[in-house]
Amino acid sequence: QVQLVESGGGLVQAGGSLRLSCAASGRTFSSYAMGWFRQAPGKEREFVAAISWSGSSTYYVDSVKGRFTISRDNAKRTVYLQMNSLKPEDTAVYYCATTALPRVVARGVTDYDYWGQGTQVTVSS
Repeated sequence: QVQLVESGGGLVQAGGSLRLSCAASGRTFSSYAMGWFRQAPGKEREFVAAISWSGSSTYYVDSVKGRFTISRDNAKRTVYLQMNSLKPEDTAVYYCATTALPRVVARGVTDYDYWGQGTQVTVSS
């Protein structure tokens, strides 16, 4: 059984920064890509960023490019999302997830099989 535990959310003013962490347990962390998704009230869950199993490749939704950075530490079994220049429209519950298949990077919600409980990020204007 895979467990993902997010931390690092909170309330921040527009222009500020937050760093989310997601600690994983339960299977070979270094064999699976990881992703961050977010869901705002009344909206669908959307892809934010993904990182390959080795960390050599990263992918972002256009709205966060240049502001967010995804990274991972396989020795610590942890993936991070550094969020800078935050905007009110970034307000959402942020989830980390792991892909269902090893050595595959994906952007779709259905491509991920284990999810964390979510952490709230609120950006005030």
